[in-house]
Amino acid sequence: MVLDIWKQIKKNKIDPVYMIYGTETFLINETKQLLIKQLLNEDELDFNYASYDLEETPVEVAIEDAETFPFMGEKRLIVMQNPVFLTSEKQKGKVEHNLKRLEAYIKEPAPYSVVLFTAPYEKLDERKKITKELKRNAVAGEAKRLTEPELKAWVRDRAGHEGVEIDEEAIELMLALAGSNLFMLTSEVDKLALYAGESRRIDAQMVDRLVARSLEQNIFTLIDKIVQRKIDEALRIYHDLLKQNEEPIKILAAIAGQLRLIYQVKELSRRGYGQQQIAGFLKVHPYRVKLAAGQARHFSDGELARTIEMIANADYQMKTGGMKKELLIEMILFNLNGK
Repeated sequence: MVLDIWKQIKKNKIDPVYMIYGTETFLINETKQLLIKQLLNEDELDFNYASYDLEETPVEVAIEDAETFPFMGEKRLIVMQNPVFLTSEKQKGKVEHNLKRLEAYIKEPAPYSVVLFTAPYEKLDERKKITKELKRNAVAGEAKRLTEPELKAWVRDRAGHEGVEIDEEAIELMLALAGSNLFMLTSEVDKLALYAGESRRIDAQMVDRLVARSLEQNIFTLIDKIVQRKIDEALRIYHDLLKQNEEPIKILAAIAGQLRLIYQVKELSRRGYGQQQIAGFLKVHPYRVKLAAGQARHFSDGELARTIEMIANADYQMKTGGMKKELLIEMILFNLNGK
């Protein structure tokens, strides 16, 4: 797991070859930044850091660079992006790679260089010899969505990195408000750390006051208000979104997405799937599944089916100019309230 690799890097226990693969861009980028911080100072960056896109450059060119002695420093960092030859995907362009040269290098890497392969792919082709060799000889980690406990640990660690403590209740609320996007969470934790000032502590009140609500979270809260029969508060959230210049068609799509998720979670739960299994099957974060499961208890299958059909009709009218877009969503909210 990437988080375990980070722990070792922070302890300055650095290996010669790393391979980070997966679709969580933040984790891939953060691994690269950690290696830069540990290996190079600002004066060395221009001389001892290089990045190659392997969709455009043969891998042997990057290897030659890794075999070059560092200048004005002790280590070189070579990043090799998009190693599409590790997947079953067809390569773009006509770049040919000398994979035998790569195999030889990873078995005997240069002691003065660190090589990082960043593979932003959902999965690698495990049948390929080069994939097997890299997994055998490199430190490999999958950059995948963090589980709820991992997310909480990551937020806690990020706050500690900024020199502040964060309460458990504050972490829970932050994840509920901002979602699971690591780029957004980083921004929010850093902002709260600055606001905490000399107290060096982030509490739930601070999070509630300062953390920006994502559109996804606003929609979740809006549906929650409908579940609680608080139509006035649901309408207030909707009008706030309009004031923030959110397009009605985008709001409608987000409402449809949340209701569809509730329907899917409800159905898969009935079939005996656990929340982690549902998250994997639907390719959404487990935290979203947990929240949707809570809302699913308040809707029957028939209510959800009718509501999704109503939203589909509203979407058609929005796109054909049948009625004012803002009013269409208000009508849906009133209908949902009456169920």
